[in-house]
Amino acid sequence: MMFRRSVERALAVLQALRPPGTGAGAARRPFRPWGRGGMRCFSANGTCIDPADGLSSEQKEFQRVALDFAERELSPHMREWDEKEEFPVPVLQKAGKLGFGGVYVRDDVGGSGLSRLDASVIFEALSTGCVSTSAYLSIHNMCAWMVDKFGSEGQRKKFLPSLCTMERQSSYCLTEPSAGSDAANIVTKATRHGNTYVLNGSKAFISGAGETDVYLIMCRTGEPGAGGISCFIVEKGTAGLSFGAKEKKVGWNSQPTRMVNLEDCAVPAENLVGSEGQVGVAWWAESSPMLCR
Repeated sequence: MMFRRSVERALAVLQALRPPGTGAGAARRPFRPWGRGGMRCFSANGTCIDPADGLSSEQKEFQRVALDFAERELSPHMREWDEKEEFPVPVLQKAGKLGFGGVYVRDDVGGSGLSRLDASVIFEALSTGCVSTSAYLSIHNMCAWMVDKFGSEGQRKKFLPSLCTMERQSSYCLTEPSAGSDAANIVTKATRHGNTYVLNGSKAFISGAGETDVYLIMCRTGEPGAGGISCFIVEKGTAGLSFGAKEKKVGWNSQPTRMVNLEDCAVPAENLVGSEGQVGVAWWAESSPMLCR
């Protein structure tokens, strides 16, 4: 039932976003089941594969909404965003109105309450319009899910409504200059002092950095290995949080990429997501099976 309500809400919002002359009374254009160019997937023997094969009726509806959004809002602007290195926040917020900002976040805080498989269908369809922007959306959704899954009720109510609408955007901060994305070997450190944690270290190649509003930063609070890793929410504007120059990339330019620097960056203890060491262990335990749900 929750899935059906989410489908109906997304379709209603999509209809409201349609430009004049494209509603029910207008001539219906041919529906392209896979992207602006009518692209299809082909098997090894050359037969055409319908990307809707095997999906439930609700999943097909979400796929249709995402494909239509990709054709109208992403594909026409993809080249310009890349050439101008533009982070398309207004379009991301339109995606939020369709429920694409918190696809697998619970609905009591504005999420769509769907599964990771449903999210895969949606992001795959969105990527037919702009891979770079769709990839950022998937990262933002992961951040929102982490707060929803591991965060306190206070954190869920404070951060998730605006993340689900994409009024605010988020960045996931794991990769480091010396450790890469080997999470068990990160060295960015968080030290507790009374009711605050002080963060020191650097993160590299962070999608959205410098332009997003909420940063989920993985830090070491304990022993070596994954068990000593914790996650903190740091908001843009916090003293001690700064950013490097925008990275020069070959493509992938609709999402800015920068270093994130933390120098004696003090955050309230209440910004710890879960307990010390919890997210580091639970993330790996949860991620693999979640991908198939």
